[in-house]
Amino acid sequence: MVFSYKGWRSVFLFCFGLSLGAAFCMKWMETDFRINDSVFSIIGLEISYDKARVIEIFSQLDEKVKTILSYHLYFDFAFMTGVYTGIASLCMMARYRVSNRFVRQLLLVLAILQGLAFGCDVRENLYLLSWLSEPVIGDEFGLYHTIVLLKWTLALAGVFLSVPLQFRKKAGGNEKTVF
Repeated sequence: MVFSYKGWRSVFLFCFGLSLGAAFCMKWMETDFRINDSVFSIIGLEISYDKARVIEIFSQLDEKVKTILSYHLYFDFAFMTGVYTGIASLCMMARYRVSNRFVRQLLLVLAILQGLAFGCDVRENLYLLSWLSEPVIGDEFGLYHTIVLLKWTLALAGVFLSVPLQFRKKAGGNEKTVF
């Protein structure tokens, strides 16, 4: 498959719009993430809450908040589709900005690894949806956090390497990339 810089830019812009729309919907729902008078967050569920806190949150949710949280997690599937494809597109666009073969290969690998990051995010959401319906968390909590860490590492590596390269002049005038 051959894509030009403009092709990757079009993919990126579509993904940016998809992610932005889904993020708006998810942010709007987050205002209802309450247990009694206490607020909880998705980022907390992903990163900072320990196993006991996650069980406590999921076991105390009323039906309204449970429904809203499940909607949020389903919207997250649309969000993640846009985010990881968008990061992969940024990596592919950045390949046009560098001539160093190692950096070009690294960007290609990071673009491909966004598929793994996407898979990790899907698995993370499936864990949360499962615990939402039955708040019993076994030994998989450690694996859950490993998956979350891998997802964030791959996504941020793709962003932090590709975004600064977007401000460089194109290398060599090569308008097509083959992968």
